[in-house]
Amino acid sequence: MIKSFLMLGQSNMAGRGYIDEVTPIYNERIQMLRNGRWQMMTEPINYDRPVSGISLVGSFADEWCRQNQEDIIGLIPCAEGGSSLDEWAVDKVLFRHAITEAKFAMQNSELTGILWHQGESDGFNGNYKVYYKKLLLIIEALRRELNAPDIPLIIGGLGDFLGKEGFGKSCTEYNFINEELLKFAFEQDNCYFVTASGLTSNPDGIHIDAISQRKFGLRYCEAFSKSQHVLKPLINEDELINLSHTRTHTKAEKLYIKSMDFALGKISYNEFESQFIEISNA
Repeated sequence: MIKSFLMLGQSNMAGRGYIDEVTPIYNERIQMLRNGRWQMMTEPINYDRPVSGISLVGSFADEWCRQNQEDIIGLIPCAEGGSSLDEWAVDKVLFRHAITEAKFAMQNSELTGILWHQGESDGFNGNYKVYYKKLLLIIEALRRELNAPDIPLIIGGLGDFLGKEGFGKSCTEYNFINEELLKFAFEQDNCYFVTASGLTSNPDGIHIDAISQRKFGLRYCEAFSKSQHVLKPLINEDELINLSHTRTHTKAEKLYIKSMDFALGKISYNEFESQFIEISNA
């Protein structure tokens, strides 16, 4: 059965890393829920905006597959760029949508974890003072509605590039949000914190860039697989990223890539046909 993970939060969970800055991930054991069907993952996974891009979940899923060779992972994208914590309240549309999508996915998958990244939209005006209480209501309701009281929750910290420039300039209280997230993870059962220390941003000063999203996803996977907090960068992040790049693609993945190349106008039909036959007969 597919082991599914629910993606919740705002734009840095949805992903805004520039697509052309990292090597794409193609893995037939990574499925994403789209139009009610499990499809082979392509990035962007969480298409909440035309500007959506690389998120942390691609490398999370790829590393998860490396550690779980017999299983398939399913990604349930529900993150919404720019969303505040209040917009995730139990009576709001984002919460209801996430519950609906998760329950739909659970018809043919086992809900295995919740991935959360949110806080930039609450990093000012003293919103951190009520962040813990609001987040607790959301998480308790999620677990109750999904009948998953013990499901692991992985929450990531906010980047230390915030509060300085661009769109991130207004997020001056990100450190206080991080303190609340860390406290939440330490105090709540089956909840693990992942540091964003050392990650870098796009020129806009708020969105985690593509290579840092790859590193962040590895940290999320470390937290999930070991059921422990990740409080500093992993020492082997570059090595793990290279492992993903050098993995030999399966026949199905190669055919999928060629089909994508043809559909996007990168190769002609004659080129596609000859390459398809070559791969099929290999």
